[in-house]
Amino acid sequence: MYIATLLTNPAQPSLDATTVESLRNAWGGGVAEWLNPGIAAEFPMDMLPANQWQVWQDLQTQGIDLAVQRTKGRQKHMLLADMDSTMIAQECIDELADEAGVGAYVAGITARAMNGELEFEDALRERVALLKGLDESVIGKVLETRITFTPGGRELIATMKARGGYAVLVSGGFTAFTAHVAQALGFDENRANTLLVEGGKLTGTVAEPILGRDAKVAALDEISARLGLQASDVLAVGDGANDLGMLGRAGAGVALHAKPAVAAQCDLRINHGDLTALLYLQGYRIDDFVTEI
Repeated sequence: MYIATLLTNPAQPSLDATTVESLRNAWGGGVAEWLNPGIAAEFPMDMLPANQWQVWQDLQTQGIDLAVQRTKGRQKHMLLADMDSTMIAQECIDELADEAGVGAYVAGITARAMNGELEFEDALRERVALLKGLDESVIGKVLETRITFTPGGRELIATMKARGGYAVLVSGGFTAFTAHVAQALGFDENRANTLLVEGGKLTGTVAEPILGRDAKVAALDEISARLGLQASDVLAVGDGANDLGMLGRAGAGVALHAKPAVAAQCDLRINHGDLTALLYLQGYRIDDFVTEI
């Protein structure tokens, strides 16, 4: 059995019954159920539709996301999440670079690295080198004035944890940021790279080995094994090329507002919804959502 889920931006509800029922009828699905009126609905099917991606493309123009997945086992027991442009709206290294006066140049490198055009580790070393001499206190300034959380993050983590889930933040960014974000949102643990500091100034280097694509996969395998879980029990979410390994390894890998080259390699793509979309994909209803735990 399969389940088709239709989603839209909770800030601009645009999903109507006509759209849901038309697709259900066209695909010969079962009874449609609303997970959140105007925002998320789903219906079961016996088989995968041949025109899934054409329909997906058509719905994209209406601001609607469509996901099709197997019904069995879709509620996961571990969340493995990227940080930059996923749990937060920014790329931390770009914000630091802006403070250092090289923001536009570094942002260009970041965009290319996240789209898979550059090797991640080398691109990170190049960008960090441009931060040499920046006062360490700038990290706190960036956290306070520039970093914003992606809507739905607290609900996603709290709701999964309320059902016994475990949440891990794993980032190619920096521990100075992941520690703050993890505590604020309720993650159980976090992993990232360490910016090296001497005399209160950034040295322009990062501790080796660098946490990149392979390290994210290793985190998935190590932590799930420690918890007695399988990779199939994991829900991973990210947006960049360095996330592709964990997105492919996890039982459900969600490309959230991802770079085109990344989204093209993922079956679960959310371009319009926020992080609560990951709850709807697991079959949670709005009444199941938890905001604190």
